[in-house]
Amino acid sequence: MATLETIDHTTLSHLINAGSVRNAQAVGQTGGWSVVVKYGACQHALAASRSKKVRLFKKLETLVAYLAGVGITHFDVDATQFHSASTQRVQRPDRSDALRRAHQAAAYDSYVREAVQASLDDPAPSIPDEQAEARMAIKRAALLQRLAKGDAC
Repeated sequence: MATLETIDHTTLSHLINAGSVRNAQAVGQTGGWSVVVKYGACQHALAASRSKKVRLFKKLETLVAYLAGVGITHFDVDATQFHSASTQRVQRPDRSDALRRAHQAAAYDSYVREAVQASLDDPAPSIPDEQAEARMAIKRAALLQRLAKGDAC
């Protein structure tokens, strides 16, 4: 597509509300579709709001929905230069890593839940913390006495 000046969504909306847009065209290019509107003797491409570069719609259906949303229900389509990006698989390693981490988190969550439930279901009698501490203190003292005498076993 030849380099055209761009207009933003707000300007396009004002032009449509004023009845100034004479024609709209969906122009295919590698990887998607752009919008070119004609008003008066001028043609301008729709710009993305942040980058101010020509906005590229990946799917024609998305472009149709956008145009219908702003009030353009009749437009031309030029698919001469359209080449679908779907023939080349887009690699998203960030999504792959995110999914792997999500699966790991789900597996760990399941493990923790099962361990807690097994502990709750354990039929062995539980004892208060103070009583467990006292028992361990006695065992520790006995072990230290044996080590002092040289009896490691």
